[in-house]
Amino acid sequence: MDRLERLVNLVAALLAANRPLPREELRTRVGGYSDDDEAFRRNFERDKELLRQMGMPLVLEPLDPLQPEAMMGYRIPRDRYELPDPGLATDELAALHLAASAVAVEGAWGKSASTSALWKLASATDGQPPGPSAAPPLATSLELPAGDVVAVLFGAAADMRRVRFRYRDEVREVDPWRLSYRNGQWYLAAFDHLRGDSRTFRLDRVQGEVEPVGESGAFERPDGGAAAPAPAWQLGDEDEVRATLFVDAPQADWAAAQVGEDAVVERRPDGSVVLALQVNNRDGFRSFVLGFLDHAEVLAPAVLRDDLVAYLTPFASESASQ
Repeated sequence: MDRLERLVNLVAALLAANRPLPREELRTRVGGYSDDDEAFRRNFERDKELLRQMGMPLVLEPLDPLQPEAMMGYRIPRDRYELPDPGLATDELAALHLAASAVAVEGAWGKSASTSALWKLASATDGQPPGPSAAPPLATSLELPAGDVVAVLFGAAADMRRVRFRYRDEVREVDPWRLSYRNGQWYLAAFDHLRGDSRTFRLDRVQGEVEPVGESGAFERPDGGAAAPAPAWQLGDEDEVRATLFVDAPQADWAAAQVGEDAVVERRPDGSVVLALQVNNRDGFRSFVLGFLDHAEVLAPAVLRDDLVAYLTPFASESASQ
């Protein structure tokens, strides 16, 4: 047994313990220690120190609480080791898992406290904390939706270097501004030199490889070009349409704050607003509108209004039949 395996076993034993474990009991449970008592003591002390350097809340407690002067034992309290459920959605956990796996660490156990926290969160699937034997996620265990395309574009965006790829059977040359991960898909916000305008590309639809071209620093991002992900109704590659959305007074201020004041085309005397949104992801736009329930109405174009009606009709029919 090598040291790494021994450390994993030691952490698992300390986490699973419902009482303090004396050193000799850990020697038997964990395995991998020398039969020589002095060598075992030195190795165990080094292992303890390493766990504490890694941020593990290793505590020393009396085996009998009623006799504090009696023999002492070790354990890792789960409530101090595990992070509380942060309420992340499945997609957010997947993105966090990716981030944790992408962190470069020196040595098998040279991770920082922040990396440890990422590992704990990323391992908490379905809102549940990781179990006592949870191991750090490995990059090789991930399935990236867009494969190597993501890695190349991350580098190009960081270097502000133009890239070329095939998309919808056309060769596109773009300035990559920002990558976003939404609803299980990667998206690239970029300036498209073929179209002469900004565009959002869904990376699983890129055909073939992405090729960096030209020199680093070839462009500058516009204000907000590396900020938060684009809104859901813009994360798509459908033909862009201009949507006009009415939101009544109770929800008007919140809606305006979500889309930005530039999207407000009319403020009515009763406090309601009319918004104009550029839409190239109809599903994302529909979800945004449905979030207002009966406080919003799609005014135009007819194709988006009809799309919303068609989506809601089966639900209305089912409700009427009950």
